[in-house]
Amino acid sequence: MVEAAAAAPRLRLDLRQPSRHLVLAQLDFTPAHTQLDLRLPAWTPGSYLIRDYVRTLEDLGLMQGDRPIPLQRLGPAHWRARLNDLAPVNLRYRLLAVESSVRTSLLQSDHGFVVLAQVALQIDGQRWHPHALELRLPPDWQAFVPLPEDGQGGWLARDYDQLVDSPVEVGELTARPFAVAGVPHRWVTWGQDPAIDAPRWLEEVAAVCQACCQLMGMAAPPAQTYLLVLHLLEQGYGGLEHDNSCVLVFGRRALATPEGRRKLLQLVAHEYLHQWNGRRLRPAPLWPIDYDGPVIVPTLWFVEGITSYYDLFLPQLAGLSNESELLADLGDDLCRYFRTPGRFVQSLRESSEEAWVKLYRQDAYSSDNQVSYYIKGTVLALILDLHLRRHGSALSSVLRQLWASHGRWGRGYGEADLLAAFSDHAADLSTLLPFWLESRQDPPVENYLEDVGLNLIAIPASHPCAGWQVESPGSAGLRIKQVVRDGPAEVAGLQVGDELLAVEGMRVMVEKELTSLLVQRAREGNPLAILFCRDGLVQHTCLRPSAPAVIRYRLNSDPAASPAMLQRRREWLALVP
Repeated sequence: MVEAAAAAPRLRLDLRQPSRHLVLAQLDFTPAHTQLDLRLPAWTPGSYLIRDYVRTLEDLGLMQGDRPIPLQRLGPAHWRARLNDLAPVNLRYRLLAVESSVRTSLLQSDHGFVVLAQVALQIDGQRWHPHALELRLPPDWQAFVPLPEDGQGGWLARDYDQLVDSPVEVGELTARPFAVAGVPHRWVTWGQDPAIDAPRWLEEVAAVCQACCQLMGMAAPPAQTYLLVLHLLEQGYGGLEHDNSCVLVFGRRALATPEGRRKLLQLVAHEYLHQWNGRRLRPAPLWPIDYDGPVIVPTLWFVEGITSYYDLFLPQLAGLSNESELLADLGDDLCRYFRTPGRFVQSLRESSEEAWVKLYRQDAYSSDNQVSYYIKGTVLALILDLHLRRHGSALSSVLRQLWASHGRWGRGYGEADLLAAFSDHAADLSTLLPFWLESRQDPPVENYLEDVGLNLIAIPASHPCAGWQVESPGSAGLRIKQVVRDGPAEVAGLQVGDELLAVEGMRVMVEKELTSLLVQRAREGNPLAILFCRDGLVQHTCLRPSAPAVIRYRLNSDPAASPAMLQRRREWLALVP
């Protein structure tokens, strides 16, 4: 390994001045050709949005010995140099690290997180060669990197892809070790919390990880070692998967409740399960990764929807939640789906294909023209699971089959491979699955829930629907933050950004007052006088509320369910194939 590290391009990152928020980078290597091309990725795998990391790059310069080498810019993140010989070269540059997320780098006085896709320039012709990483840190800081050590004080990746797939966590932090089926794992938290620091927490995490293995029919996870990093913020939720690690973001306030703790365990389950579904069992368009631009992936619904479906079940499989909690969480997901008008505008396949330009670019109108492949993918996973059970199989059986045929061997799959696998277990899915993927109508959720003795109950609001969502941008006053397409507010000419001043002559300052007025004064079809301000001008309009909107859905057990239905429910909830 020492010899490989000595010959590899070496990326040196200096993080010793965290208050400046600058990552000082140096890339040393021996060129293979006199024409040298360098590129910085535009995005990071797992998060399908062009992030143009080059916007954070500063002061790029190339030296060969004592001689500066001119760099010609061929694109926003593509440079070319012409060398006289193949002597070693030295590339120096800086990157601004000020954005807190699992997809971007952040360097500050008490902590650092580096996304190497944002930092590591790709050397043309050396992508599949080993790459070394070296870090220089402030005193007392530790580094946590999911790569093997190189014997020279750094780490060694087998190639460029593994390098950029390795998140870097640094700070005065401590790794807490645990094992899953004998495989060493490390847990690192930034933003400490007593619940996360308690020994019981790691036992629960280990149980969820073991449940993922059980779901996949595996004795142990595919990674030889695994790193889990949690960033605890005041508020937040999300994660990003990697081959041998994951990074999570969660809100401290939410964690203070039992429901929040369960949600964090579901997030752990989601990112951990991606070791199989998403990372090694990967769509063919992502083999290999094109770091320069968007790649259309029609099967993202399978990557994220199937995983989102199972993350609800895995804490229960681990013995950490119960049936009522699982059904409540599943009901919440169904509610999010049925309360998204965009499901009638965008199909599930379109949602997957348009991820680059829609899902990660949310605005006030997004729910009207799109549906998340996470949420609708979860709904389709539910239907597929229950449909397969009608045929004596289960969704987990299909997932395991695809793992055996593609994931285990690193074979990328296409939509035809998914269709063939599902059809192996239920022949009618050869026509049903394409229809569900292409349709913009609701799939037959309630029909399938009847199989397991459940009813989906819609719970309406206590007042007629105005067709808006409001927020309080300051200490007082209400502003419209969302207008439902074709709803009463839109028909009345109201739009996002309008400030609501009065309803029926009554001044409204906070949302509670507005709700109270709607309950007292609104009648379906009867007009309401609305006074509002737009662009500094006070205007008025007439709004006619519609029938009360459904505000949530609940899954209830059907009292008339047969013993056979109840048995199917027990097997389904326990993930029995």
